[in-house]
Amino acid sequence: MGVTSGGGRATPGRLPGYVFRPYRGHTDHGAMAAVRLGCAERDRVDPGSVVEGLPTATEIAESCAALDDPSENQVLVEHNGGVVGYSTIRWWQERDGTWLYLHRGHLLPGHRGRGVGSAMLTWAENRIRRLVQQQGTARTAVLGANAMACEEDATALLLESGYRRVFSLVELQLPDLRRLPEGGQVPERVRIGAVGPSGYRAAWQTVVDSYADAAFTPEWTFERFVATADPTCWRAAWDGEHMAGVALCSIRRQDRTVGEVEELSVRSESRRLGLGRALLLDGLRCLREHSAVTARLYTGTANPHRSYDLYESVGFRRKSEYVRYRKPIDA
Repeated sequence: MGVTSGGGRATPGRLPGYVFRPYRGHTDHGAMAAVRLGCAERDRVDPGSVVEGLPTATEIAESCAALDDPSENQVLVEHNGGVVGYSTIRWWQERDGTWLYLHRGHLLPGHRGRGVGSAMLTWAENRIRRLVQQQGTARTAVLGANAMACEEDATALLLESGYRRVFSLVELQLPDLRRLPEGGQVPERVRIGAVGPSGYRAAWQTVVDSYADAAFTPEWTFERFVATADPTCWRAAWDGEHMAGVALCSIRRQDRTVGEVEELSVRSESRRLGLGRALLLDGLRCLREHSAVTARLYTGTANPHRSYDLYESVGFRRKSEYVRYRKPIDA
């Protein structure tokens, strides 16, 4: 969030010189990008992050376009006519039926400690409570917020406001794809290769099934999967006619020298056969062949399958931690 409490839960009306206004469209994107850039040093933002980096105005425009009613679910904060912060609200249903309403805010460091961050959080919570009432989701709705582990101001505000850490993601980087280790042997009966359109549903199902027992997992429909499919560097392992695992890798559109391992999933009955390592290495080699120089991935800190050992064994190293917070809707 990049804000501090500043002593008390302030409201916009108690902040002389500050104006809270709705998002106005394309004219705001440059100012929003400038806010993110202005927060980078204080919050120790990793510019190359695939989780939360430094978005351009174009990327912010794309993100705003994906929101449900962005003029109602975003607020910008002005001071002396300039934008100094903004907050955004999104929501989705998780596999266990929970409706998560997530707010994320950014405020320039020079305006922290004045109650502005608290006012932004109050705006977000009040808006979310109205959405919950309108949508009839009160039975399972929760408030959610994100902060990087190094965002000291945001972390303090959230904890002071009753939020509690529920899990975190760790982002890792492989700095040089030219130096991949050898290996990746699999049983003779297993075949590893590209994924074509006829394999999309099996690949999707493999990933979905791998999250069957995972908490805090959003619903992910096959239609959403297909809508964003970029199979150039997707790799799958087949045990006979059965898809046993997948590595869904892609080239970052924002920087084609960076590859991302979006998913690495092996079915439970096919684990401990070396498929995860073989798929990962094959996907990384494909990224290298398609112009990537480095690679990124992120995974949950509570991952039960010792994924860190695998990632580190091929050269990935930890970069950043991203903490996910929640709070009861009626707190």
